[in-house]
Amino acid sequence: MSIEQLYEHYLANPIISTDTRSIEKGSIFFALKGERFNGNLYANQALDNGASYVVVDELGASDHINAIYVEDCLICLQQLANYHRKQLKIPVLAITGTNGKTTSKELITSVLSKKFSVCATKGNLNNHIGVPLTLLSITNENEFAVVEMGANHLGEIGALCEIANPDYGLITNIGKAHLEGFGSFEGVISAKGELYEHIIKNKGKLFRNSNNPILHKLANGYPAMLYGEDTKSEVFGQITSAGPFLEMEFFDANEDILQPYSISTQLAGEYNFENVMAAIRIGIHFGVGKNQIVEAIENYQPKNNRSQILKTSTNTLVVDAYNANPSSMMSAIGNFQKMKAENKTLILGDMLELGSFSAEEHSKLLQSIKNFQWDRVLLVGPEFTKAAKGLALPCFSNVDELSKFLEKKGIFNSTILIKGSRGIRLEKVIGIL
Repeated sequence: MSIEQLYEHYLANPIISTDTRSIEKGSIFFALKGERFNGNLYANQALDNGASYVVVDELGASDHINAIYVEDCLICLQQLANYHRKQLKIPVLAITGTNGKTTSKELITSVLSKKFSVCATKGNLNNHIGVPLTLLSITNENEFAVVEMGANHLGEIGALCEIANPDYGLITNIGKAHLEGFGSFEGVISAKGELYEHIIKNKGKLFRNSNNPILHKLANGYPAMLYGEDTKSEVFGQITSAGPFLEMEFFDANEDILQPYSISTQLAGEYNFENVMAAIRIGIHFGVGKNQIVEAIENYQPKNNRSQILKTSTNTLVVDAYNANPSSMMSAIGNFQKMKAENKTLILGDMLELGSFSAEEHSKLLQSIKNFQWDRVLLVGPEFTKAAKGLALPCFSNVDELSKFLEKKGIFNSTILIKGSRGIRLEKVIGIL
């Protein structure tokens, strides 16, 4: 069956599923395979649960009349998504970066939704499966698409761009993350730069932080719509407070009379300034009113353990435990150090996927936190445990050990930063604190 023929089935059944546990009636089930699962084994179950068609790539997976055989289900899914993308007549904005891409995506979606019907990546479904699923969730009612792209190896962003073919591109920033897959910091720069390469090759448009020298170099003179602290940018701003929520103001240089627009966010951390500024710049470019932009950003509430401030009966928690790498960890700790609060505690979990750089980066981070006064520092994970030898810092091999310690000892009347990679699962201690 050709992609064109499969697309006709998709138009009649425009719901794509990859999980039989959440099959919707009238959907098309793609039998994807991974290291620990094989969707072909569940093809008939998908049909029994209400799927109209199943796409499989193993002979014998199903003898049902509505089973469609292809060579590779994943490639077929990507090709179908790309074919659908080619039919769309709406702007597609792609977002990548080391830190802040999901928060930026959420803020941008909130702003653009003031004017458009927006389809955006759900959660962090930003990989070779998530991007096609996002594209295939775009309907005729949508007027704008915001697609988040993640990667941990060279070539992945470029491949996602070939599928999504974005008209607009945003790289939030570039830092030290996934060094194990990228091989070096230079590899990270090259990988994220694949988005710029695609936009430039196709004569699209870039949104760029004017204060970021790495992004300036990557753009290589290609014109961009600028934002940041630099007053020479079309849209610029400054932080007015970060205690503990980010407050700021921005200016539109194209206004006849320059005036500040103040925003009080519900985001913790000065590092979110550039994420907010990106949303403002994009909103202004697409004609969203300034007051609507302010309202959208002020109403945005962070979730999923990203830049959240939670008040418990005994403590104030600064929760940024969705992910961690050396650059985001340093930003979070630096911001926490500036916060006006008493009895500050750091609970830090290992930074994963750093490969041969792991020992060095964990040691460097511990050396940096020695420069500040903390009420206590608690470290979780084998990498921090090795790096902390000789430093007299409490270490726990995993979050369950930390939980037992906290249940026994407790922390009270403190402000606590909780930061670590998702695999460490530091969110498990929130209920204890």
